[in-house]
Amino acid sequence: MSLIDELLVNNQRYSAGEAGHRPVHPGPQPIRPAKRLAVVACMDAWLDVEDLLGLQTGEAHIIRNAGGVVTEDVIRSLIISHHLLDTREVVLIHHTRCGMLAFTDDLLKAGLEGEQGAAAMLGKATGRRFVACGCASASPAAFHAFRGAPEPLDAPRDARNTERLQWDVRRGLSAILNHPWIPTSGEDAITARGFIYDVDTGRLEEVSYPGPMGGPG
Repeated sequence: MSLIDELLVNNQRYSAGEAGHRPVHPGPQPIRPAKRLAVVACMDAWLDVEDLLGLQTGEAHIIRNAGGVVTEDVIRSLIISHHLLDTREVVLIHHTRCGMLAFTDDLLKAGLEGEQGAAAMLGKATGRRFVACGCASASPAAFHAFRGAPEPLDAPRDARNTERLQWDVRRGLSAILNHPWIPTSGEDAITARGFIYDVDTGRLEEVSYPGPMGGPG
């Protein structure tokens, strides 16, 4: 059984109500992650990565951002994680009811810049008053909203939003597995697998790769 398969067994126990992560200070630890694992996941408050994977402090690098998107900075972290700190396996986790499904990059930029129609749409989607900043900015260059038509924030899971999550997991895996500085063959190779975490059940579901990654719009 591979390490990631062991983590999936831990996740089954977690979803059944069994605690795996020990929330105590572990004492001195080596600098290298004990399980030689890196996890890329969304920043969402619903995800407690150590708990849902049954990881202990010191066992993995955990890299989080909005959406668990494989951005340039995530790639930077993975290169350091692998080449300097000897991680060999990568787990990429997206999740249901993700806020990245509720907007597009252009819509959010227009709302921030003060376009009233965009601000109204964002307010309706999020259930909070959207307050425009009234100015443009070159940074961030992208928000990396998931491809496909936006839906209301926290919409229940359905086939369409599941497909959108699968698209982005595959795009993330492709970005990792095709980067010239992240080896996937030879003695220094890494492996990477992607998952959707169902926030209502606590279960991880693997996303097949390769496969469709969605188109524009």
